[in-house]
Amino acid sequence: METISSALVSLLLFLPVLLLFGCINKNIFSVNSAPKFEYTTVFSVPIVELQTKAISISTSSDHHHDDPILTVYNSAAPSNNTTVLNVTENVKKKKNVKLSKEEEEMEHGLARARATIRKAASLTGNISRIVADGDENDVAGAIYLNARAFYQSYMEMEKRFKVHVYSEGELPIVHDGPCKDIYTIEGRFIHEMEHGAKRFKTRDPLRAHVYFMPFSVAWMVKYLYKPLTYDHTAMKQFVADYVRVVSSKYPFWNRTQGADHFMLSCHDWGPHASHGNPFLYNTSIRVLCNANSSEGFSPRKDVSLPEIHLYGGNVPPKLISPPPATSPRPYLAFFSGGLHGPIRPILLDHWKGRDPDLQVHEYLPKDLDYYSFMLRSKFCLCPSGHEVASPRIVEAIYAECVPVILSDHYVLPFSDVLRWEAFAIQVNVSEIPRLKEVLISVPEEKYRRLKEGLRAIRKHFVLNQPAKRFDVFHMILHSIWLRRLNLRLV
Repeated sequence: METISSALVSLLLFLPVLLLFGCINKNIFSVNSAPKFEYTTVFSVPIVELQTKAISISTSSDHHHDDPILTVYNSAAPSNNTTVLNVTENVKKKKNVKLSKEEEEMEHGLARARATIRKAASLTGNISRIVADGDENDVAGAIYLNARAFYQSYMEMEKRFKVHVYSEGELPIVHDGPCKDIYTIEGRFIHEMEHGAKRFKTRDPLRAHVYFMPFSVAWMVKYLYKPLTYDHTAMKQFVADYVRVVSSKYPFWNRTQGADHFMLSCHDWGPHASHGNPFLYNTSIRVLCNANSSEGFSPRKDVSLPEIHLYGGNVPPKLISPPPATSPRPYLAFFSGGLHGPIRPILLDHWKGRDPDLQVHEYLPKDLDYYSFMLRSKFCLCPSGHEVASPRIVEAIYAECVPVILSDHYVLPFSDVLRWEAFAIQVNVSEIPRLKEVLISVPEEKYRRLKEGLRAIRKHFVLNQPAKRFDVFHMILHSIWLRRLNLRLV
């Protein structure tokens, strides 16, 4: 195994510490039973573009894609969001491309998958039993952009999708990550790809559709970053070294300039680390919690990763089984959090301590319980902090407290298949002074449907060990699968 950076030699001395806090300690896992502004815009865009003509790969990054496309989930596509799709393609025609036998088989399989998804998307009729792994789901038509297309795509993913995890790199920064607290999802995904995911993982890189670079940006920050310097150089250099190793040892990166490779990070500085290689930043699939479309996140190729904050690695017991839908929720809305970023000060300035119906706090007194407030509130306010993502969104989903998303330029997780308006409210930041009026005006029937939507989509945001069908691990893989469907090697 090649060494990515000489700094790792000394870092290995910290491995015992890592074993206490990372995914290697399996005892920290829990097994769970069980949209638009400019400056003030949350992007929730359907971006499954199954291409009807081939895209080929080259080293150019200045080519705009002109091939005709079919947007599978276009029935719910917001018309004023289509501009998000007008992004620069980092690919260009390359003549006389010779595919191997394995590559030809993969491309033929992907072509068949595209065809079956298109066919499913065009069907009509009852859809109550096609999603949720065979269970009744009467709200399937509401929570998915196209339930049939999603279900067929998911089945095709299970049937075909193969991921190769690079073995290069050493602990602690590669092959592990944090599995509790704010960056839970980063380590849990890495750990599942390393030690689970048998259906999807292949040791034969010739059989892989995509290639995973399993480094942890959170651990880079922990072990390489010099506190208070705000200097990202060491992280960028680590990423540059990693890409250099895999691209010099194998032909796969150079074949597509990284377009079929992906990294994953929930740390705020994931986008900064990806700057270590220009093709990783511009061409590869970046799976990021910090999915800010105003800072280089491209919904066409990148994946928005839900931020899941699990203290101690477990879902809080109160959120595992929320109260029945008929239980009273005396508060209209709830928020508690620090004054981070530009939006929260506006929220607290207008509503902190102003109205007993809107329980808005900077920090709760120690004798009050955060999750109890969520479970007793109809709406949970989810403003961005320093970055766009907020773990409150997933906490609200667990609590069946309708999320009220207050964010700028946030590409919502799984918005390539989910209709967020079916289970969440998106409020323009400029409307914060009218927040109570906006929430009171939600009809009771609509609120009931939102609650039904929350119960239906909860399974897509749950972390399981081992992973289960349709859970958050599989939804992340599905988003990556969709982007691989939109890439052709010839």
